[in-house]
Amino acid sequence: MKNISSKLYLTLIFIILYVPIFYLGYYSFSSGRNMNIFEEFSFIHYQELFENTRMIVIVINTFVVAILTGLFSAILGTLGALAIYSLKTKRFKNSYLVGNNILIVSPDVIIGSSFLLMFTFIAEKLGLESLQGFWSVLISHIGFSVPIVVLMVLPKLYEMPISMINAAVDLGASYSQVITKVIVPYITPGILAGFFMGFTYSLDDFAVTFFVTGNGFQTLSVEVYSMARQGINLQINALSTVMTIFVFIAVAIYYIINVNKLKNVGGK
Repeated sequence: MKNISSKLYLTLIFIILYVPIFYLGYYSFSSGRNMNIFEEFSFIHYQELFENTRMIVIVINTFVVAILTGLFSAILGTLGALAIYSLKTKRFKNSYLVGNNILIVSPDVIIGSSFLLMFTFIAEKLGLESLQGFWSVLISHIGFSVPIVVLMVLPKLYEMPISMINAAVDLGASYSQVITKVIVPYITPGILAGFFMGFTYSLDDFAVTFFVTGNGFQTLSVEVYSMARQGINLQINALSTVMTIFVFIAVAIYYIINVNKLKNVGGK
C-alpha cells in the first residue's frame, strides 16, 4: 500500500511538472496565432523562429554566456574551495562558508541591483556612458555561480583520504604535482557538477540579467519576458519546445554515459 501511494504521489508530481511543457509544445504546432483553439497542424511558428535572426543571435549569446559562466565559475569556485579547505583555523573556515552561503540564499533582486550599482559606479568613475552589456552579464553570472561551485567541490575535498596527499608528499611530489595529479583528479566529479550548475543557472537566469543587460545585448530569458509582455506569441512555444528537446537529449546522453560507466566498473 505504501509503495502504491509513493507511485501515485510521484505520478502526480510529474503530471504537474510536465503538463505545462506539453501544453506549450502542443500549441507550437498550431497554425493559429494564439492558444485559444488549435487550428491546423503546421510548422509555421518553427519556420518563423528559425528565420528570426535576432532570436538566433540571442540564443547564441545566451549559450556563450552560459558556457563561459560554467567554465570560469568552475575554475574560480574550485580555487575558492581549495583555499577554504587549506585553512587551519576552524573559525576562519566557518566564517568564509557563512559568507559563501549568504551569497547563495540572497534574493536575485538584491544581487542584480548590487551589480547594477557597481557597474554604474565604475562607469561614472571611468567617464563612460554605460558598462552594461556582454561583460556585465558574464561577470554577474560568474559572481552568483562561484559560491555554488564552492559547495559542490568542498564535500569532495573532505571525502578525499588525507593519506593520498601524504603518500604523494612522501614520494617526493611537489605542491603543484599534489594538486594536479592527486587532488584535482579526485574532485573532478564535483568540478563537473559545479560547471553544469553554473551553466544551468546562467542559462535560465532572469532577475540578475534583467538588471545588468544593456547596449543591445539580450539573453533568452529577458527576450522571452519582453515578448510575453507584448502578448501571446507562439514563437515562444516553438522556442520552448526546441529547448526542451535539447535538454531531454542532453540528459539522455548524460544518463547513457553514466550507465555505461557503471557497467564497465561492474564488469571489472
